[in-house]
Amino acid sequence: MIYDIVKYGHPVLETPAEQITEFGTEELERLIADMFESMYAAKGVGLAAPQIGIGKRIAVIDISAGQDPNSRLVLINPEIVHTEGRQRDEEGCLSLPGFREPVTRPKRVTVRAQDASGKTFEITGEDLLARALCHETDHLNGKLYISHISALKRDLIRRKVRKLVKAGEWA
Repeated sequence: MIYDIVKYGHPVLETPAEQITEFGTEELERLIADMFESMYAAKGVGLAAPQIGIGKRIAVIDISAGQDPNSRLVLINPEIVHTEGRQRDEEGCLSLPGFREPVTRPKRVTVRAQDASGKTFEITGEDLLARALCHETDHLNGKLYISHISALKRDLIRRKVRKLVKAGEWA
């Protein structure tokens, strides 16, 4: 099932997500499959559960955008445990369609998470994967990428979104 992507302004996007405590269930497997399907349909490389209105600590990432089945990642209850270096690149978000801004992130990131069966693992990513790991973990902590840009640019985006809402173009 393809979920609608929740847009900026919805409270679920700025609320820290709840830990997942039940693993290996049909419900969790279905959610993971639906999240990948929703992410691919929206042409994204990452999707956190709050972006589909579910306040749970789960994210999916595929920086190959569906081209390489081996690059599919499921992160449940992820925590960033190590960062190195810096990279600055343009970043966007499925929950803020039409907006992109340069964001500084770590160049290399290690995340500790659980898989669908509850097994703990660590993954280290560089460049785009590091950016995606940080971006999706931020979502689960109730933060959007615009929290990493200047207050002036953030305010400009907020004003543009308010205009879109008023015009009925931001649902």
